Amino acid sequence: MQKHDAMYRIRARHTEETVTVYQAYAPGLGRPAARDGRFPEAWKRDRMTWIKPSFLWMMYRSGWGTKEGQETVLAVEIRRDGFEWALRNACVSHHVRGLHADQAAWKRELRQAPARVQWDPERDLRLDPLPYRSLQLGLAGEATRRYADEWIVGITDVTDTAREIHALVREGELDAAAGLLPEEREYPAGDELLAHLRVA
Repeated sequence: MQKHDAMYRIRARHTEETVTVYQAYAPGLGRPAARDGRFPEAWKRDRMTWIKPSFLWMMYRSGWGTKEGQETVLAVEIRRDGFEWALRNACVSHHVRGLHADQAAWKRELRQAPARVQWDPERDLRLDPLPYRSLQLGLAGEATRRYADEWIVGITDVTDTAREIHALVREGELDAAAGLLPEEREYPAGDELLAHLRVA
């Protein structure tokens, strides 16, 4: 396997049918979503929404669920066929020489794509960057609607787990904290899903 392939692998909690992604919302959105297993009417289907297969990257982004508007951390279990549809139809979020003919071609692709991908440094328990990347998948338009209305299998509020892990990290109990993390294994995504999304 080439070095850049190892850098850009998806690591996620997944089963044969589903993959779990994470989002964080204000309690007014997050709690009803977890209670009902779907997003409430106040959730905007016309806005881009970012889903993250990495629990620790979600913790980095939300400050362990303490940032304003991100106090409720959700584990959203979605259908793998939907997740893979988004990957197949995604564009990377910045121009990559060799991947796109030129800047204009990338901009055209970005405008038309219902999903976009960023690869950001994965994080450890102290939220320090690791030397490999974590997938962030942005959904817009058709992808947002499919996500909300077709792909979701279940939504779980994992805020208490996030806070428990954070407390253990602050106390220096890293082994105990690691034992509470969701098991994230390499997701079986080969070139068919990722070749057009690797940026190096």
